[in-house]
Amino acid sequence: MLNRTKNSWKVHFLPIVPEKEMFSCLIWMFVLLCSSVADENSIRDADIFPSSPEIERRSTLKLFCVLGKRYTPHRNASHIIWKLNHDLIAQENYNIVNETVSSVTIHNFTYSKAHVKCFTKYLGKEQLLVHTEVTSGFPPDTPGNISCIYYFDAELGCTWTSGRETNLRTNYTLFRKIMTEGRATLLHTVGSCQSKTESCSFYYPDTPYSSSFCFQVKAENVLGEASSDCVPMPMEKIEKFEPPEILSVKKITGIKQLLTVTWKMPEKIIPSQDLICQVHYRNLYSNSSEFVNISLNSAEKTGSCNLTGLWDSTEYSVAVRCISVVSIFWSEWSRGKTASTEEKAPSEKVDFWRVIESSHSAGSRSVHLMWKPLNSFPPSGRILGYKIQYFPENNAALKMTNISTDKKIILHLNEEAYIISITAYNSAGNSPEAVLRIPSTGEKAPQIIETVRTFTTNEEVVVEWIASEPEVDKYVVEWYEELETDPFSRSWQYVSNSTNWKTNKNNFKPFICYNISVYPLYGNKVAAPYSIQTYVQEKKPSEGPVADTGIPGKNEVTIKWKEISKDKRNGFISNYTIFYKPEDGKELNETVNSDVLQYRLKSLQANTQYTVYIMASNEAGGTSGEPKTFKTLKFNKEDVIFIALPVGLSMLFLLGLWITCILKKHAFKKVCWPDIPNPAESTAVEWPLDASTGVISEVKPIDFEDLSVLEHCFPEESQEGSLLMNCENHVSECTDINTKGMINGDKKILYNEENEVAKCFSPSMSHIITDQDIGIQMHSALIPVKEIQPIEMLEDDLRESQQTSIKNEENDKEDFLKLEDFSEKALFNPYLKNSVKTREFLISENLTERSKNEPKSQSTVSPPFQQNVTGQSYITLDMFRLTTAH
Repeated sequence: MLNRTKNSWKVHFLPIVPEKEMFSCLIWMFVLLCSSVADENSIRDADIFPSSPEIERRSTLKLFCVLGKRYTPHRNASHIIWKLNHDLIAQENYNIVNETVSSVTIHNFTYSKAHVKCFTKYLGKEQLLVHTEVTSGFPPDTPGNISCIYYFDAELGCTWTSGRETNLRTNYTLFRKIMTEGRATLLHTVGSCQSKTESCSFYYPDTPYSSSFCFQVKAENVLGEASSDCVPMPMEKIEKFEPPEILSVKKITGIKQLLTVTWKMPEKIIPSQDLICQVHYRNLYSNSSEFVNISLNSAEKTGSCNLTGLWDSTEYSVAVRCISVVSIFWSEWSRGKTASTEEKAPSEKVDFWRVIESSHSAGSRSVHLMWKPLNSFPPSGRILGYKIQYFPENNAALKMTNISTDKKIILHLNEEAYIISITAYNSAGNSPEAVLRIPSTGEKAPQIIETVRTFTTNEEVVVEWIASEPEVDKYVVEWYEELETDPFSRSWQYVSNSTNWKTNKNNFKPFICYNISVYPLYGNKVAAPYSIQTYVQEKKPSEGPVADTGIPGKNEVTIKWKEISKDKRNGFISNYTIFYKPEDGKELNETVNSDVLQYRLKSLQANTQYTVYIMASNEAGGTSGEPKTFKTLKFNKEDVIFIALPVGLSMLFLLGLWITCILKKHAFKKVCWPDIPNPAESTAVEWPLDASTGVISEVKPIDFEDLSVLEHCFPEESQEGSLLMNCENHVSECTDINTKGMINGDKKILYNEENEVAKCFSPSMSHIITDQDIGIQMHSALIPVKEIQPIEMLEDDLRESQQTSIKNEENDKEDFLKLEDFSEKALFNPYLKNSVKTREFLISENLTERSKNEPKSQSTVSPPFQQNVTGQSYITLDMFRLTTAH
């Protein structure tokens, strides 16, 4: 019957849709035709019909665009173009109804939403007139899976499924009907509710209780409608309670492993029916759960039960829910409550370890104790604290006790061996003692572990070791990060009856170096540990070493670098590679072990710039440091020594030669530049003069034995040499004459001496020397010599001096030399015997001028100078020392 009814709906429903569409099209066409003849003020400038249409997906869409009067007569319907969103619709889909109306037809419309736009195109320009949004969807499906829940005297709510999404606005109506005489065909609607979603509710007082209700849902939109069957649902079957309220969960003193739960039932329940309540209790330690069902009557307002077989000292969470025996819906769980069973004393020892620090001062050291919480199963109860007792091994009477609620403590002990014990306690008692011995400071622990190795698998870290004493069957494995300095951050685990240990990889951080130590335990003593380092996972270093090139040589350089900091290594460094490359050259490299921190690069090109950098490598890869540049030298030390040594030796030689010359300058001067005797410094005769009058005060006799006369010259000499010797012979003769005059006591002996001397300097002509000449000549002898005149110039100079001496007689009388002391004997000068060949005469620079002015009176004719005459004697001027009084 229902299927036939459902099919009849389909048969009559499908033909109705085309009839509606045809009717709508006729109405729109009539409106458009009327608009073409309407008054110009009765229509907008442009319009589109229908506006915002909703159509079935994949159906045909037809729209009309109407031009206003202000567009005519320049534009008409032929200028209208259509666009779907931004795409131009093909011209073959256009239809010009009249001059102001154009239509477009779109077949198989598949967009869920789209915009259709009407434009005018005139003189190549497009102008938007009007647009509309088109929505496509589906007619509603028949609603199904109707389900209702009844809260007594509160609410009746139903839900359903609507089928596929229509994409259109769909309305739902829930009908509550009563079946007459138990027959579903005779339905009477007693209530309904509207909804746009898939649920709807009736609220008190519109919630009468009845066992004959059925529920039906109708869905409808612009494309059609669909209704479900009316589903019968007795109210007592869909009843649902409010959750009960737990009044208490408590333990009974003196009874272990038991909890009592009491709860309150909700007030709004259908009366006179049986109920079932379910108690859920969960062990918070193990997270295990169990359920207990308790039967009640709706007349009872409270319920209770005892939970047995529980763990001692364990906390439990309890919740309760209830249901009618005929209903299909449980109430929600009540709010949970927790309680703990009776405690008992802890049954396991405390798992603790120690870290001994070196002595900070004499007689004191720090011992760090740390322990783990008890993990007995089942647990003994809530631990209230820990009792730490310790005493010297040799004196148990000095026992000391500390209480701690933490899981670590620091003890300051002296150098003696100590026994330490730890117990955990709760309200029921203490745990068994855990004992460790702390060795004395000087005690040497035996080395029992021979070797340790570690490796990793996909999920685990494995440590294996070999012990030299098989009777040792208990060990402690300790691990911590290498850079960790806090002793309390260390982890440990006891291992019994095994020489290997495994743990999950997650207990270790990747790329971090760990120290792992294995301690053997024998009795309460701890033997010496064996320690290694490991990485559970490596990656290439975070940074590379920085190269230091130092001072390069000509063909080599020493590259130095420092180790990478431990937190940047990310693994064990296996080697270092030095890369170096000359400018515009090929890159080369050298690899060294990880313990090498410097390397000498050889066979480099001289005077060349190089770039060098270092790569540090581990198992995961390598990382390079910053490149550095250096330039080799043009010369090395050997080259510099090879060049500098000859230069230095030469400079030393020259320096020595210069020092020798300074020290031996007088000897070299005598050899190379002999001294020429100065007549003014002669010691043969001293001439005492009166300083005030310029007159000879006293004449002393001269010892003629002290005079030296050279009788012979060398005839083999050249003409110049002969001239020199003859002159010297004349000088000798003049000296003889002067000495004789001095014996006679003549006051003018000096004049005669000077005259005779003047004769010696005139070898080719006679010359009369006056008293003035003698005075001038004596005066000139005291004046420093200007220069050494050659022999051939002497004759002219003497001639000029004679003429000058006559003119200046009166002026020169004041300048006559005064003899101060004539008592000294003329000293013999042995040098004169060997100085004939090299003798040169010293002529005063004033001699020439003054000799011209000398008067010619009182003159004597000087004998001619004989050249090249062998045996001619002479006397030199340096036989007399003349002193001038100024």
